[in-house]
Amino acid sequence: MALGQSSFRRILLSRLLLLSVPVLLMGVYVTYRKARSVFLDTARQNLTESAVRKGESIQQSLEALRSNLASASDAAVLKLDSPQNHQIFISQLTEILPTNILCAQLTDLRTNQITANTCTQQIEINNHLWPQRQNQVLTTPNRVDVQLLLPPTSPLTDADRDREESLNNQLKIWLTAPVYDRGGKLRYALSVKSAILHQERVKAGSLDGYTVVINQDGIILAHPFIQRVGRNIRQMPDAKRLETLLKNAIAGKQDFFHLFFLEKDGVELVAGYSSIFSPITEDRQHKWIILAVTPLDKALLRLKEIRQALVAMTFGLIAASSLATLYMSSELARPLEQLRDYALKEEHLQSGEFPPQNFQIREFNQLSLALSEMVTRLRAWGEEIVSAWKEAQNANKLKSEFLATTSHELRTPLNGIINCVRVVKDDYCDSKEEEIEFLQQADDAAIHLLEIINDVLDISKIEAGKLSVTPEKVDLGKILNEVIDLQIVPIQQKGLQLKTTIGQDKIIVNVDPAKFKQVLINVVSNAVKFTDVGMIAIDVQVEHESRVVNKKDSNVSSSGSQLRLSGVEGKTQSRSDLKAVAIESKNDTSQNSTQLSTKKSRQHEKVTITVSDTGIGIDPAQQEKLFRPFVMVDGTTTRRFGGTGLGLAISRNLIELMGGKIGLYSAGEGRGTTVTIVLPLAETSR
Repeated sequence: MALGQSSFRRILLSRLLLLSVPVLLMGVYVTYRKARSVFLDTARQNLTESAVRKGESIQQSLEALRSNLASASDAAVLKLDSPQNHQIFISQLTEILPTNILCAQLTDLRTNQITANTCTQQIEINNHLWPQRQNQVLTTPNRVDVQLLLPPTSPLTDADRDREESLNNQLKIWLTAPVYDRGGKLRYALSVKSAILHQERVKAGSLDGYTVVINQDGIILAHPFIQRVGRNIRQMPDAKRLETLLKNAIAGKQDFFHLFFLEKDGVELVAGYSSIFSPITEDRQHKWIILAVTPLDKALLRLKEIRQALVAMTFGLIAASSLATLYMSSELARPLEQLRDYALKEEHLQSGEFPPQNFQIREFNQLSLALSEMVTRLRAWGEEIVSAWKEAQNANKLKSEFLATTSHELRTPLNGIINCVRVVKDDYCDSKEEEIEFLQQADDAAIHLLEIINDVLDISKIEAGKLSVTPEKVDLGKILNEVIDLQIVPIQQKGLQLKTTIGQDKIIVNVDPAKFKQVLINVVSNAVKFTDVGMIAIDVQVEHESRVVNKKDSNVSSSGSQLRLSGVEGKTQSRSDLKAVAIESKNDTSQNSTQLSTKKSRQHEKVTITVSDTGIGIDPAQQEKLFRPFVMVDGTTTRRFGGTGLGLAISRNLIELMGGKIGLYSAGEGRGTTVTIVLPLAETSR
């Protein structure tokens, strides 16, 4: 295998893997991103709902504390009739009120002294918050004063922290309600400290989140990290996001947001948010923003399981895809490898064995069939090349024979011309008549020499593609008679019988007169030359392909009528047979002439000229070769007859240039020869 090349199986395997693995990984990635998007949408919805619930819970807790404290202040009128009951009342009050009460304090507003307290720190009471005289029977929750305690200002001490259940109790507030005596005069202020928000640890996978409370001014009121309580969001790195969130919440939107610096720097958080009216002011325009916050990794905790499943599935699919690709590449490559093995083994080509077939893939079967056909063609071409090589050798031999024959043919008339001229020149003639006879012999030899040279020139023009004809309308019978007149002397010298049946009607053909006459002379002279005993028959046959209608009987019709001028059709017959055929042909001619006078037909279409002889004949295997240049059937046999072997080759090219065809038939050696010439009739013929 050449450097840089690879096998089809390896290339197919690598390409399939390069295609399938990225597609598989992309599908897994898209699935993961879709699952993550679904989990984020779920977190968005749950955290937003959780923020709404947390806001409602803060409002409900504060309203419940106000109602309870208002009820407790009304009950305190009966319990605080003596100073000894103050501490008992405060202690019992912290037990019966909700558990989120951290401590309680009772302040005498007349002396501004604390008469009972469960807190380690005291809170100063402004006695101008309520009227001095009670103007209604019961204390309403809106009479309860609420103050928010932040870490910098919160009165918590270490002792307080020990008593509180947890530092996660946030949003610590002081609620203070007025206490009137039985006479309706303001006497005491009942205060309780409560945590209305309890921070719980966010569980993994929980979408409730922990609570962050921010007021409208951006101050953090509640946060799981106590050190962040009291800070302004503008002091934080993620200030822009928080300010955007703040504006959306104040506008009344409930939505979802991504944060990065609210818990720990750089930790991505997801938060749902909503807003409630501030419970520590009567201004309805002031709001608290409630956030339900959870770290992104905890919100997407279940996505880890999916990620692990996807990773395991990915490796499994890659392994399965690799095995499937290996199997598929093997199945696809095996037929090609079998065809390759067949093509590489030379013995398959020589033995005639066909390539493997019956593959499951249609294209491979087609390739196998094409390879089989190609091998068949190669074998045929090989045989043709061998045959052509043999023919080339034979042609070379024939050309050598042609040169020898032509040189002999040229030398003979030249010697005759030279000898005759010298006899006359040297005055060896006894009389004027003898001198004229020698000059006539020289003239005949010169004409023969000219004919040989013309044949050589014509065949050279044919091979150069420069031979041309000039067709014109001529009478076929006239040309045939001229040719017969030229050959009548050698026919008589050999004692041959000539049978011709040329009718009186003109048969007009569109040919080059000189070239056509040359062809006819060549054909007839060959018949005379190669016939020693017997006869020469020249037949003309005109064929119709049009409908012929009898004037006397319109129902009589023919798809094609023939005017037969001779019965000789290429078959070898005896001299008596030919004579009988000629007589029969004359009778047929007279009958046909009578019939044609009573019929109306269209123009003739073609004429067939047949020249038959009873000469030496030709082997059927050699007949086609006669139309090739320089070819004679048998040099030893034909040399005694003379000729160059160019006549029939020139004749075929001339006839084809004039739109006709020429053919030769012989039943075998010694059984005569028939040459057939077919020409189209001219349009003016009748």
